[in-house]
Amino acid sequence: MTKPCIICVAITGSVPTKHDNPALPVTVPEQIESTHEAFEAGAAIAHCHVRDDEGKPTSDPDRFAALKEGIEKHCPGMIIQLSTGGRSGAGAARGGMLPLRPDMASLSVGSNNFPTRVYENPPDLVDWLASEMIAHDVKPEIEAFDLSHIFQAAKMWNDGRIKDIPYVQFVMGVKNAMPVDREVFDFYIRTVKRLFGEDVAWCAAGVGPNQIVVNEWAIAEGGHARTGLEDNIRLDRDRLAPSNAALVARTVNICARYDRPVADCRQARQILGLRPS
Repeated sequence: MTKPCIICVAITGSVPTKHDNPALPVTVPEQIESTHEAFEAGAAIAHCHVRDDEGKPTSDPDRFAALKEGIEKHCPGMIIQLSTGGRSGAGAARGGMLPLRPDMASLSVGSNNFPTRVYENPPDLVDWLASEMIAHDVKPEIEAFDLSHIFQAAKMWNDGRIKDIPYVQFVMGVKNAMPVDREVFDFYIRTVKRLFGEDVAWCAAGVGPNQIVVNEWAIAEGGHARTGLEDNIRLDRDRLAPSNAALVARTVNICARYDRPVADCRQARQILGLRPS
């Protein structure tokens, strides 16, 4: 298989802490440095959250702006994807960074259970976030925690609430949401191809020890892969991951086993239909 594989690195997230893994980048300078290392290792997309001075999740547009500026300076051409996730804010605050015009932003189009809470994505908020992405030329990445989210993304695309063919990412292994199940994974692939076309680009993410499992499934089946310390803090049962770059390097090695070249930023932008950097 010669189809290039896009590697997304989720550098920080909202849940892990330095207590879990000291390598987790929390401050903006740490995040820029970690992203640069991951970029050099082969990541073409940086999926970004920011934290406040206490290390807690926030949707602060100023912090997102500083992170975006640093990544653009040190990682030329890298695709910047900002999170609109619900752990960092509520209501319209979740989209306060969209006027910064990142290349992409995450978009969860439905609600589901998380380990200790309900991840709420009310329809009116989803529609507003989607409209802001259209207004600021931001391509959404659909974070599908459930099969219904894939169908909802297709409905929104068909009626114009999502402008371009959605880039759907299957998120598997979150406690109380979709487990890592191979038959479900294969059905997800068939579903996105049926709804969006055989050549649609899609991605997959696995949480915790399932990260490497889902990476391998996605790469073997012609999809794209997400890795990084947001989803998984370990290289294996006995070793913490020393960096985001180490997890990217592990994903690059899987690509090599399946004869998948790693997409550079220019190729990734072409595959996803993004504007040039």
